[in-house]
Amino acid sequence: GPALLFVKTSQGKEEGRRFYACSACRDRKDCNFFQWEDEKVSETRLAAREEYNRIHQPSFTHRQNVDRYKNFVLLPLSKRRFCQECQQLLLPAEWEKHLDHQFLCDITTAQLKSPSQLLYPLENKKTNAQYLFADRSCQFLLNLLIDLGFRRVLSVGTPRLHEMIQSKASQEEEFSVRSLLLDIDFRYSQFYTEDEFCHYNMFNHHFFGGEAARETCRKFLYEENGERVIMVTDPPFGGLVEALASSFKKLMAMWKETENEGHDNKEMPMFWIFPYFFESRILDFFPSFSMMDYQVDYDNHALYKHGKTGRRQSPVRIFTNLTPSMIVLPEEEGYRFCTVCQRFVSSGNQHCEICNSCTSKDGRRWKHCILCKKCVKPSWFHCDNCNCCTLQKHSCEKTDVGCFVCGEAGHKRSACPSLSHT
Repeated sequence: GPALLFVKTSQGKEEGRRFYACSACRDRKDCNFFQWEDEKVSETRLAAREEYNRIHQPSFTHRQNVDRYKNFVLLPLSKRRFCQECQQLLLPAEWEKHLDHQFLCDITTAQLKSPSQLLYPLENKKTNAQYLFADRSCQFLLNLLIDLGFRRVLSVGTPRLHEMIQSKASQEEEFSVRSLLLDIDFRYSQFYTEDEFCHYNMFNHHFFGGEAARETCRKFLYEENGERVIMVTDPPFGGLVEALASSFKKLMAMWKETENEGHDNKEMPMFWIFPYFFESRILDFFPSFSMMDYQVDYDNHALYKHGKTGRRQSPVRIFTNLTPSMIVLPEEEGYRFCTVCQRFVSSGNQHCEICNSCTSKDGRRWKHCILCKKCVKPSWFHCDNCNCCTLQKHSCEKTDVGCFVCGEAGHKRSACPSLSHT
């Protein structure tokens, strides 16, 4: 889809040179697209780019994949094969082309209903970062959504939540929740119809299926018969918050445009699942959001696992525009309700009388620094040279060296505002 416009700045210079780069891939090895904004591109280069895009298209369209799936489920178990190298369901006529590949045999209906466990997760941190919810977190989220009265879930980059909803809907007659998956991973088109999955890039709000896919999303967001809609999204943590926020606002605008009275002054309900240290960035774009203490964990991530202690706890949280007191967290996992803050907090998050808030972000008990006038991590100490709390072993900011990007003092290169301009 469309590229994003960035700016490349040099140290100490206010103005930089603007360029276009891939919206989804931050690593040039994955996508080598680069173009200066003021650059004139030759016809030859444009033609080469078109040819490159044509070659890299999927083998089948979404419609063809849906038809193939219908044929696949009619096959006897002994003839159901899945190529692990091509990540593709195989029909008997295609076996010969894949003879030298590794494949799984006897694919069951249960496996077809759980594609996120059949497909290899795409774990390139700079491109896909496809870490999948653990069953504990997935079940908690679904139960919470049901308790809150939502009957439609727009699942943006949350394939495991989507498949749990789809699976329950096919097995339980009284289960009334529906889900639409928007995801950049086109492999899911092998398992879901056009009404269940849209190929979508959350970094530039691009529907690869064009206007037909947009219309599918618009129809899903229309709240008929009082079926309330919520968006649940779990973006790659290396993604640019500004680009994500822009796309999410456009999805919210689509919801607002649906012919439903009462949307005028409201935001579409949303759960944005992201690490706690992005809190200030998310609140910049969505001031109505607040962060919940619930720790989201993942099956295939070495660090983000439930049950670990100290700094090894998962840093991933739920950001939402719903009233915090409505989000009930499981007491059996150590969460409790703070009557002053009117929200559920983790057991280690003690209420600070001075800040008048439960201040911990990472699950540990934080301490109040009178000089900084705020609570800080338990491992931090106040440094008189830096005039703030920091780790005991640190390099004091005595030198005049500022940010490597803009030359300003007070922040590092990674936090430079110039880097986030898109």
